[in-house]
Amino acid sequence: MNEIYMTNEASGISMSEVEQCMEQLLEQYPDLKKVLIIPPDFTRCYSYAGEITQVLYKKLSPTATVHVMPALGTHMAMDAGEKEKMFAGVVPEEAFLVHHWQTDTISIGQVPREVIEEISEGLYSTDIEVEVNEKLINGGYDLILSIGQVVPHEVVGMANYSKNIFVGVGGRQMINKSHMLSAICGMEKALGVADSPARKVFDYAQQHFLDGKLPLVYIQTVTTLKDDQVTLNGLYAGPSRKPFEHAVELSGRLNICHVERRAKKLVTYLDPYELKTTWVGNKGVYRTRMAVADGGELIILAPGVKAFGENEEMDRMTRTYGYKGRDYVLKLFNEGAFENRIMAAAHLIQGSSDGRFTITYCTRPENLSKEDINTVGYEWMDYEEAAALYNPHTLKEGWNTLENGEEIYFVKTPALGLWKVD
Repeated sequence: MNEIYMTNEASGISMSEVEQCMEQLLEQYPDLKKVLIIPPDFTRCYSYAGEITQVLYKKLSPTATVHVMPALGTHMAMDAGEKEKMFAGVVPEEAFLVHHWQTDTISIGQVPREVIEEISEGLYSTDIEVEVNEKLINGGYDLILSIGQVVPHEVVGMANYSKNIFVGVGGRQMINKSHMLSAICGMEKALGVADSPARKVFDYAQQHFLDGKLPLVYIQTVTTLKDDQVTLNGLYAGPSRKPFEHAVELSGRLNICHVERRAKKLVTYLDPYELKTTWVGNKGVYRTRMAVADGGELIILAPGVKAFGENEEMDRMTRTYGYKGRDYVLKLFNEGAFENRIMAAAHLIQGSSDGRFTITYCTRPENLSKEDINTVGYEWMDYEEAAALYNPHTLKEGWNTLENGEEIYFVKTPALGLWKVD
């Protein structure tokens, strides 16, 4: 197909331009009878994928059967309110499919052990089964449209592209082992890097098991947020890696904030409608950790966080082992504590500061108590008390001096970027 590359750093891409781009894309696939759209879930609500899905559904549904399968990965399924917020009632309930990462996948190949050893420079020795939702293979779709936001990411370096398939609608082995590979190789070396170890695994799987075998087109977005308004700055579509590469270049300029010095105290806010668990809320840790000083404090304002894991299995693993450092978790991992749940080990490593700075989670006690938070290795503060000191609705992005003279650095939407000191 003729790929689509559209960039507007200054004022953003309008909805009419989005519609024109989607029309241009679909014109190249006439007589479609059955289409699968794979947008992210609500934890990526700032991706503009909801709006693009609405456009595509309106254009396709009069003449084709259209299914929408949110790329949940291990996250909980979207509820009715989240679907309404993201898709504005355009996609009817009967069009949605739910991906179950534990039961709905089939194997399409294997990344060999020697490839993983080469990628990890000998740090990790394993093969990886490549699993995807069986409907991608057996669903009889004429076209599969994977929509995702390219933004700095703690596991793959820069989301999205094939991660939307191999993790978003993937299975246990790939999710587990790609996360562990990233944790073992070092998350801070991967953050904001296009060709991270996990990305190299996904690229191998894409080239060997998807290219030329599925009618798959990637739609990649780059967005920014200002005054609570999401702006679409980049829109790139096509079956090759090129749309991702264009998006990576733009996201690197717009979504990575280079802070001049490390903050002794950094405060970040987790939108209660977007982030309800530490599993996804720890973007507040991952995306800001490189801007926190040694011996400093990271304060996470988390009014909507009610659990640790996105599912009962991962919640239990987090409560059992906690965010207590890389060495502690790797010892447990080597002793076999995580069995076939090693994504939990990776997550626990990535959610710890390894003692470099303290992490204080500020929750409502009826959601997660002081005991709950302390048990997993974090400090705790009551959300209302914390919000009185650090009001997320009045603090400005970046450096702030409080009334008591204390200087803090504030990040309002950690999911939208990466903050680092070079």
